[in-house]
Amino acid sequence: MRLSDIKTILHAEVLWGEEHLDREVFSACGSDFMSDVLAFVKDKTVLITGLTNIHVMRTAEMLDIHCVVFARGKVPSEEILEEARDLGIVVLATEHTTYTACGLM
Repeated sequence: MRLSDIKTILHAEVLWGEEHLDREVFSACGSDFMSDVLAFVKDKTVLITGLTNIHVMRTAEMLDIHCVVFARGKVPSEEILEEARDLGIVVLATEHTTYTACGLM
């Protein structure tokens, strides 16, 4: 699935990385526990979370996550968006809960 498809399915807003929406991903993980993400995530994944701290971007960097979707209408700080730009990680935001976003995808 392409990130552009995920944007459409989740009615998500692109907070950074519009030019990278053609990237393809093969799995998704929905969690607010970065330890679980570290234990279970594979390459080319989308992370769906309601956690809005810098640890999300550190985890995404370590696991080669292509996109982070912030759920429940959460908006990350400018520091997080700046880190996403530096790492080339697409950032989306959706009003859906993590559970609903996972189900829709």
